Amino acid sequence: MPKVKTHSGAKKRFNLTKNGKVKRAHANKSHLLNGHGKTRKLKRSLRKGGYADVTNAATIKRMVPYK
Repeated sequence: MPKVKTHSGAKKRFNLTKNGKVKRAHANKSHLLNGHGKTRKLKRSLRKGGYADVTNAATIKRMVPYK
């Protein structure tokens, strides 16, 4: 059985926890951070990680088989 290739975009964006959940970062945190309708509260909450939705978890796990 040949090795499965890891999706290079997915390996930079997702990590797997011990329990099999998929960790991810929040979007909208790269630029336009002062003004533009992003409050302090919003920017603070974007720092924290999140988990990928259950409906997408199986697809992501297939893209990162060796993590």
